[in-house]
Amino acid sequence: MSRLTGKVALVTGASRGIGAAIAIRLAQEGADVAITYVNSRDKANGVVHGIRELGRRGLALAADSANPHATIEAVDHTVAELGRIDILVSNAGIGYWKPFDEFSLDEFDRVTAVNVRAVFTGAQAAARHMVKGGRIITIGSCNAERVPMPGSTLYAMSKSALIGLTKGMARDLGPRGITANLVQPGPVDTDMNPADGARADSLRALMALGHYGTGDDIGGFVAYLASDESRFITGAALTIDGGYNI
Repeated sequence: MSRLTGKVALVTGASRGIGAAIAIRLAQEGADVAITYVNSRDKANGVVHGIRELGRRGLALAADSANPHATIEAVDHTVAELGRIDILVSNAGIGYWKPFDEFSLDEFDRVTAVNVRAVFTGAQAAARHMVKGGRIITIGSCNAERVPMPGSTLYAMSKSALIGLTKGMARDLGPRGITANLVQPGPVDTDMNPADGARADSLRALMALGHYGTGDDIGGFVAYLASDESRFITGAALTIDGGYNI
């Protein structure tokens, strides 16, 4: 696999789970990859080790997406250390699950800061460095379009905002040959939502395929969107959820 040879990618929130799987897949496809993390330094270094074992350059950057400047600085560090940025994958995200009238204003602010503002600031910073063929890919959620269970109002709101953001970016950046797309995963087996967790059976019951996805499923999809093969796709909200949103 060498669809991304010569490219440089930044994947936010990639010390574990979906982000780590995306980072490794992009490296397998030939890209040099920088990742960001908040607290899991050892895990982030493990992902970078995996990238380097594939013969690619890897870089781990401490960056809390709740900080309005962190993602911008991560983009700038990527360019300074790896020479350019061709692919931005905004994966970092958080969520709180509780009854609607129990959400605090602080929780509202943090969710929107990480899940929306950081996506905007990171994409804006990356676009300033990108040339024709640049790829902006955001990891959202199928809950942007369907909320089958209570308690996820803030999370769903923040992920639905990414649909409009993606469409706007695609329109503005299209004339420069830069695409912007949104990937909306359904239940994926991660530390945050394990396939053997308390909610797993109820989520599986909603999926046509009846089983969780894996990080590799998402990584392969992102690698396609990062490649030249996807050059005619932009402004799309693309669901990969095992039939959860049918």
